[in-house]
Amino acid sequence: MNTTTSSNAKDRLWSRRQIEGLIAEGRKIIILDGRVIKADAWLPYHPGGEKAILHMVGRDGTDEIRALHSLEAQAQMQKFAIGKIQGRWSNFLPPIQGGVFRPLKQGTEDEQDDVDGTEVHFEQNSSSSSNSSIPPSPVFDAIDAATSTTTSLSSASSISGHESSVSISSPIESRLAAEKSSDLLKYPSLDAASQDWIVQKYRETESRIRAAGLYDCPYGSYGIECIRYFILFSAFLTTLHYSYFALSGLFLGMLWHQLVFTVHDAGHMGITHKFHVDTCIGILIADFIGGLSIGWWKRNHNVHHIVTNSPEHDPDIEHLPFFAISTRFFTSLRSSYYERVMKFDAFAKWLIAKQDWLYYPIMAFGRFNLYRLSWEYLLLGQAPKKGIAWWHRYLEMTGHVFFWTWFGYFLLYKSIPTAWDRFVFVMVSHVITAPLHVQITLSHFAMSTADMGTHESFPQKMLRTTMDVDCPTWLDFFHGGLQFQAVHHLYPRIPRHNLRAAQKYVKEFCAETKIPYVIYGFGQGNKEVISRLGEVAKQVKVYEECRKTCVKEMVEGHGFGH
Repeated sequence: MNTTTSSNAKDRLWSRRQIEGLIAEGRKIIILDGRVIKADAWLPYHPGGEKAILHMVGRDGTDEIRALHSLEAQAQMQKFAIGKIQGRWSNFLPPIQGGVFRPLKQGTEDEQDDVDGTEVHFEQNSSSSSNSSIPPSPVFDAIDAATSTTTSLSSASSISGHESSVSISSPIESRLAAEKSSDLLKYPSLDAASQDWIVQKYRETESRIRAAGLYDCPYGSYGIECIRYFILFSAFLTTLHYSYFALSGLFLGMLWHQLVFTVHDAGHMGITHKFHVDTCIGILIADFIGGLSIGWWKRNHNVHHIVTNSPEHDPDIEHLPFFAISTRFFTSLRSSYYERVMKFDAFAKWLIAKQDWLYYPIMAFGRFNLYRLSWEYLLLGQAPKKGIAWWHRYLEMTGHVFFWTWFGYFLLYKSIPTAWDRFVFVMVSHVITAPLHVQITLSHFAMSTADMGTHESFPQKMLRTTMDVDCPTWLDFFHGGLQFQAVHHLYPRIPRHNLRAAQKYVKEFCAETKIPYVIYGFGQGNKEVISRLGEVAKQVKVYEECRKTCVKEMVEGHGFGH
């Protein structure tokens, strides 16, 4: 590949076509503050896992990276810069989401756009090859979401270069098209000017929040939290001593429920803002006290913050066979996170058809599933093996040995005399954490899952896929900051005790940009979630009737010699 000679490689200007060629070669290219970042070498070292980086390949990840990383981490990323771009960047669809990229061929007209050392730039609604004779790529040259409301059922993120086999006349696809059309009407236009203005206002709001000191942790609030923890821990030990095992399990479960909120803070480095210190706080609470892996949570949660509510990519909504919040799951999508097909088989159909009734019972057993996911993360080698976080996995494994020693041996086996009392203790202590799992799903299950393409800005996507929960200030301890999920998704590093104060800035931002700010009371929010689950459950019957009709038509058509 021909290159423009430069005394400083980091000042080299890269064209869109050249960057496409790099990605086609397997390079992990991200745009950050106008700089071209080649993240290949950083991939195995990233403490938050490689999946979060892969979803940024070919995109301007400036806002996502700023939201999730410290200033020090952002400066570290600049060490991987190989040049810069000029003007506005129009996003590619990342390879992990199905993007297809054309390699550059040396000595061909592929590079005619930069033979004179100048850059050719493309507007948001133009294809990357609009100024060249090269045919457009079938995937990364996405149709503008502002004009297309009938995308493939599996969406651009699951296309692999071939046409969808699902007909546009399918009632499922018609429903998805209607949902997308509804979003296009409710939210600002996806044209470049509108989205750039939203990004500008979003960054201005962040500056105001920072100037107000809302990124500074109010340590006094954690003093109050520690008093609450001490009271619950004392109640757990006292009732255990007097053989009130069910009541003791209740207090332990309540303690776990409250401690998770601090783990969430630590995972976002919202306590001391120091990576190792906050990570160790999280490991101490999550692994040693709770038996859960914060490393697994980070790997999962970082992806969730980038591809929120994407059925193909967001692990926080990928719960087949138990839940489906979109009919897109009916097509047995392949999860890019779990790297497997989520089969919509007979068992899944049976459960999904009843999911609005099964929601709360299944949430009651959510903690058991977190044990499984934690063990998979630690035992299957999903944790970083290199870099500054290499030793966290071993500390976490030590924490799990410690947890099952004190909880499994000393508490359940040695302190509780009978099998029945042990069963009651375990069930009560785990089921009482169900409100936490409801809180986690509440802010997303009822929100949009539409694929709006690559043109939507980070702040608009976060507000389209996330809602807040309204509650009185005195109940903030119960929700633990999770009631401000829309605010949190926009600015995830704000300490949770400051989220209520930050909410007013977000409301002002939404009012100015005309982006709907969705907020419900806790009861109404639950109704919205149950309603969404019920709507999708009803579609299972429609899906089955459609499938049977198609089979019947094929059989009858075959009988006539077709």
